[in-house]
Amino acid sequence: MEAAAVDPYTTNPGPIDGSVLYDQDKHVSAAVWDGQERGALRCHEHTSKLDQWTLTHKQVELVDKAGFGYLRSIPAISLDNPLISALVERWRRETNTFHLNVGEMTVTLKDVALLLGLAIDGEPVIGITYTACSSVCEKYLGRSPESGYTSGGMVKLSWLKEFFSRCPEDAPLEVIEQHTRAYLLYLVGSTIFSTTTGNKVPVMYLPLFENFDRCGQYAWGAAALSFLYRALGNASLKTQSTISGCLTLLQCWSYFHLNIGRPKLNLELMHDRFPFVLRWKGKQSGPTANRDVVFYRKSLDSLKPCDVEWLPYRNMDSMVIPEYIKSTLILGRSKTMLICFDKAERHLPNRCLRQYGMLQSIPDDVERWERKSRGVDGGVDLSGKMESELNEWMDRQVSIVDGDEGADESEYMEWYMRITRKFIGRPISLSSEFQRTNAGLRDIAHIADTFSTKGLDPQQIESISRIRYIAHECLRDQFGGLVMASGSPQVELGKRVRGKERVRRKGGAGKRLRKDGVVQYNAVSEDEQPQYYGTAIEVGQLHLSHIERELSHAQLCSVDNEVSVAQLIHANADGENMQLCDPHIEVDESDLGYAAGEENNEDPDDAAAEFSPEELKHRVGEEIKQELNHVPGEENIEELNAANEIHFVEPSDNMVIDNSQLCDVSPDDSTLPDAAAAEVNHSQLADSSGVINPQQSSPTDNLVNSQLSHINLESEFLSAKGAMEVSQHSSIETREDISQNGDCSVAV
Repeated sequence: MEAAAVDPYTTNPGPIDGSVLYDQDKHVSAAVWDGQERGALRCHEHTSKLDQWTLTHKQVELVDKAGFGYLRSIPAISLDNPLISALVERWRRETNTFHLNVGEMTVTLKDVALLLGLAIDGEPVIGITYTACSSVCEKYLGRSPESGYTSGGMVKLSWLKEFFSRCPEDAPLEVIEQHTRAYLLYLVGSTIFSTTTGNKVPVMYLPLFENFDRCGQYAWGAAALSFLYRALGNASLKTQSTISGCLTLLQCWSYFHLNIGRPKLNLELMHDRFPFVLRWKGKQSGPTANRDVVFYRKSLDSLKPCDVEWLPYRNMDSMVIPEYIKSTLILGRSKTMLICFDKAERHLPNRCLRQYGMLQSIPDDVERWERKSRGVDGGVDLSGKMESELNEWMDRQVSIVDGDEGADESEYMEWYMRITRKFIGRPISLSSEFQRTNAGLRDIAHIADTFSTKGLDPQQIESISRIRYIAHECLRDQFGGLVMASGSPQVELGKRVRGKERVRRKGGAGKRLRKDGVVQYNAVSEDEQPQYYGTAIEVGQLHLSHIERELSHAQLCSVDNEVSVAQLIHANADGENMQLCDPHIEVDESDLGYAAGEENNEDPDDAAAEFSPEELKHRVGEEIKQELNHVPGEENIEELNAANEIHFVEPSDNMVIDNSQLCDVSPDDSTLPDAAAAEVNHSQLADSSGVINPQQSSPTDNLVNSQLSHINLESEFLSAKGAMEVSQHSSIETREDISQNGDCSVAV
C-alpha cells in the first residue's frame, strides 16, 4: 500500500484524477493499453502534385496578395506516419494539447506563423456552406464540374488540376483570376484543409477568394490551426484510423520541439529561410528504417526534459521574418477560440507557458464543451450559429496570458502527474502482466487457505472465506483459458499454436522421428499444479504411438477398468527408467500404436524382426486382450502402489501441459522398430517391454519404479495448448535430431 501511495502508476497508467481528461475511455490510449493496436494512421495530405501547377507572373501576384505566398513556396515533405500516429496517441482533445511526461505542449498560433508564414490575425474564416458544387463553381471558376468529379459540396482536386493547372499567358484578367481561385482552392485543399474523404475539397472556400485583397485579411493561420486541432482530436479516438489537416505543420513542429524522429539533413545552413518549415526540406542522412508506432511510442513514454526544446526559434534569424508576421506573434499567447467554418477549437497557451519562456503554473480548469456538428444545408451562413465563438475571437487582443514569476513548477508537475496519462504503451507485456497477476492470486489463495480463524468473529471469518472463494474462482477461470505456460520463452496470451501434433525442438521446427526416441508424458500432482496452466480437451479417438527403447528398468501404467483408456508414457531423460502414467481418460474408443519391445532382456531389433507388422499387430492385440482381464480396478490402486516403489517425477523445464506433460529424451543408444497399431475395444495398454500385467511385475523382471497417476484428460488436457487439433497419428523425431538439438517437447 505504501508503494502504491508513492507511485500510483505502478498499477495505473493514469489519469489518477479524471477531472481534466474526462474522455479517457474514448481515447486511443485506452485501447492500446488493452492490447488493441491500430497501427499507423493513414495520413491525408495531397501535396505531391502541387509542383505540377504552372503559375503566370500575374497569378503569383494574386496568390501573394491573398496571403498564401509563403504556403505556396513550401515543397512536399515526406510524412512520417508512425511518428504522427504516436503524437496523436498523446493528443487530448479535452485540452487541445499533447500530454507528455514533461508536461503539456501544443502547436500554437506562433508556431503556425513562423512555420507556415500564414496570418494569425484578421477576420475569422467562416461563411456560407454548400451542398452542391455547380452554381458556386460556375460563378467563381467559370465552369462547373461533371457529376463524377463532385460529392455533395466537394469537388475533386484532380478536376481542378486537369482544367486550371496551366493558365494561358495572354488570358484576360477574369480568366487569370478564375485559374488563380482554382489554384488557391487546390492549395488549401491539399495542405491546411486536407480531408479524409480522398482528394476532395469543399467549395465553400471559393467565395473567400473572390476578392484577393480581402482574402489577405483573413486569419488563415488561425483557421489552419483550428482545422488541425479538430483533426487531431478526431484521430485520437480509438475508433479512428485516419488523420487529415496540415500534417507538414505537425511533423515539423515535432522536429523543432522534440528530439524524437528528427532527421539529419545534408544541408549547409548558411542562413535561415522563411518560413521555418523549409529547414526540414532536404535529403535525410540519418537512419529511419524500422521506426514504427511502437518505437516512437516508447520514445515518447520515456521522454526526458533534455529531449525537449521549449524555445526552438530563439536561435533562428529573426531578420528573415516579415514584419507583418512578427508584429502579430503576441497573439501566440492569446487564450481564444480558433474558427474555421464549422470547426471551433480552443487555443489554450496558459497550459504551455514554457513554450513562451515562462514558468508553468497550475492552469485553470478547462470548460467542458461538446463539439457540435453544424448543419451543412446549402446557403447557411454559419456566422449566425457561432456567435459565442466569434465573440471570443474578437476579444483575442485582450486575452493575452502572462506567466507567474513566482510559480513553483514542482507543484505543477505534482498536480500534472495526477491528471495526465503517463503511459500509452504497457511497461511490460500483457502476458507478463498475466503471469504476475496469476502469481499474486496464488499468493492470496495460499494466505487465505492457511489463515487461522481462531479468535475471529463470524463477520471476519466470512470475509476470509470470501477472499478464499474469489481467489480460487479467479485461478480456476484462468486455468481454463487459452494460455500456455512453460519453462521456455512464454507464448503471448491468446496466440494459437498451429498444426497437428508435432515435436517441437528448441531453435528448430519439428521433424518426424523415424528411428529412436520416446514420447514422454507425465502427470503432475495437484501440489505442483499452480506452476502450470490447466488444460482441457475433448477427444473422440486418441492415437498415441509408444516407442521401443533399450532400458534396464521399465514401469507400467495401470488402467482403470471403469473407462476406456489411452496411455501417456513417460521416460526419464537419462534413459535408465521408463515410467508409465495411469491417466483417467473418459474416451469411448482409444487406439494406441504399439511397438514390440524388449522382453526378458531380448534385443529390441531381434524381437521386432521375428514378426511382420501384421503378425505383430495380431499377436499384440491378443496379448492385450488377455492381460486386460487382469488389470486392477480403481480399488486396487493403493495395493499396487504399496507393492511397487513409486517415483514421482519432477516436471522438466520444457513441460508445457499441466496434468499431462511432455518431457524430453535424448537416448544414447536406442533403436526403434516399425510401430504397429493395436486396436482394443475398451482399453488398451502400450508397454516398452512387451505386454505385462502390472500385478505380475517383480524385481526379477526388472520392472521397478512404476508410477500411477490419474488425469482427467477430458477437462484439463488442451487449455494450455489453446484450440489445437489433435492428430490421430504422432509425429516423431529422429534420434539424430534429438541428440543434435538437446531437449525437445512434444506438443499435442
